[in-house]
Amino acid sequence: MVMQLPEGDRYSMSYKYMISRLVIMMGGRVAEEIKFGKENITSGAASDIDQATKLARAMVTRWGFSDKLGHVAYGDNQEEVFLGHSVARQQNVSEETAQLIDAEVRRLIDEAYKEAHRILKEHRDAWLAIAEGLLEYETLSGDEIKAIIKGEKPARDLGDDTPPSRGSTVPKAGARKDDKKKGGEEPDAGMEPQPQG
Repeated sequence: MVMQLPEGDRYSMSYKYMISRLVIMMGGRVAEEIKFGKENITSGAASDIDQATKLARAMVTRWGFSDKLGHVAYGDNQEEVFLGHSVARQQNVSEETAQLIDAEVRRLIDEAYKEAHRILKEHRDAWLAIAEGLLEYETLSGDEIKAIIKGEKPARDLGDDTPPSRGSTVPKAGARKDDKKKGGEEPDAGMEPQPQG
């Protein structure tokens, strides 16, 4: 999972900022397609796709960022639920307008996808290096990402008199602190569960 820290509290976002957020949200899916092929993509981008869809819908229905729909706020179709059963449905927009909203949301998402594809194709070596860095170090700061793009390994300061580390402070999967069990025996071969017979 990739997370970004917020740059600060935002009470108002520009159109340009929102479009860039959509492009970022499409990046994970596009990277998977470029690296592994469309037939091998995973569900890993589900959250990004969901958030991008919500942002694009708000841009179209709440903030007037669609020339086709104009500067009008459109309410969502809402269902009132009683004990798990729908008892009433309130339709706030016509079917034709709902289709236009869906088309505009799709357009924004598709344009963001195309832009993410262009950027990732153009900077393939950089994002592949970052992906390898994340596999090795698990977390990367902004400065560490810049170093990796330059071809340098991040230097990690462990906070004591130990010289900066060139590796992860997290042990590798399956690694143990003790090389030997009590009594001087060799550690178990492999940490994987074995089938029961």
